[in-house]
Amino acid sequence: MNKKIIISICAVVVIVGVALYFTLSKPKVQNVNYQLYVVKTTTISNSVTATGTVEPIKQVDVGTQVSGIISKIYVDYNSIVHAGQLIAELDRSVLETDLSASKANLNSAKTEYEYQVKNFERNKGLYAKELISATDYESAEYQYLKANYSYEQAKANIQKAEKNIGYTRIYSPIDGVVMSRAVDEGQTVAAGFSTPTLFSIANDLKKMQVIADVDEADIGKVVEGQKVTFEVDAYPDDIFEGKVVQVRLLATTTSNVVTYEVVIDAPNPDLKLKPGLTANVTILTLNKENVLAVPVRALRFIPGNYIGSIPKKCVWGQDTQGKVFPIEIKTGATDGIYTEIITGLNKGDKIIVGTKTALQIGSDTTNSETSNPFMPKHAISGDNKRTK
Repeated sequence: MNKKIIISICAVVVIVGVALYFTLSKPKVQNVNYQLYVVKTTTISNSVTATGTVEPIKQVDVGTQVSGIISKIYVDYNSIVHAGQLIAELDRSVLETDLSASKANLNSAKTEYEYQVKNFERNKGLYAKELISATDYESAEYQYLKANYSYEQAKANIQKAEKNIGYTRIYSPIDGVVMSRAVDEGQTVAAGFSTPTLFSIANDLKKMQVIADVDEADIGKVVEGQKVTFEVDAYPDDIFEGKVVQVRLLATTTSNVVTYEVVIDAPNPDLKLKPGLTANVTILTLNKENVLAVPVRALRFIPGNYIGSIPKKCVWGQDTQGKVFPIEIKTGATDGIYTEIITGLNKGDKIIVGTKTALQIGSDTTNSETSNPFMPKHAISGDNKRTK
């Protein structure tokens, strides 16, 4: 009897031991709550910011080629002028005196020339008959050539004096607006080594440009044709639009900062933009609309309990049983928040972007992004600024 009891107890102990072994040795399944994201289309954009100055597309400094006293001024600041319009005159009395003197010199040179022509022809005939020496003939020829050169110089001086008188009338070279007037009537101007500037005339102010200084770290992203928006302090509620028309190659170094000039076309139909205004420029270097994209953090997520090979570039999905699996993808452009997906995913697919926090468990966090007051928003809506 005692033997049967002992055998029964041993059997029970063996059964319990086996059951405990299989129970304890079975791997525990860790239940992880993942935050999912539904793949959708969005707009990916990047931009470069810079500061520039509003300038006319064409501006001409009008000067004078002759010295003299300003006798008449016919335009003032902001005057509208046309090409060929008389805008100022210099006193002509001194130049007219020079012209009279040049005419007198011309008459004297002409008389001398005509005399030397006759004298040379006479000596030439005598020399042919061997009635004068070669020295006398050469002297007559020399006097003739000298008189000829003096006569030609006198005629050139006449033309110069006449042109100088013409230069006393100053005309506008282009259609435009007078931006500045540097002289007054009665003021003396001297045309020496450099031409003095009398007026600055800007062409059509309805067509302006912005010269922006772009940092060397960003200049590689800027190309001609890119869309540009900019603001000026004079109109804080307006956003003006333009486009890049030129990226200049000459670098400018200021306080060890290297910048390049970018020319931006800036239409100005209502004449709000004035030369010299400072513009805060935003150059749209990347703009892709309706592209399939996922948050950048989805590319950085790696589950800790996955065993197996992982593709070089992938995101993670989850099946109906809660198991995670990698999805190999090919990516395109990125704006730092979203990354374009070229292949590997379709619109509507669900991927893992992270794990849920204790507060998120039990709530729907699909396509929700963690709020961070220091991170810029991906899309801004409801902007009440008016675009020009």
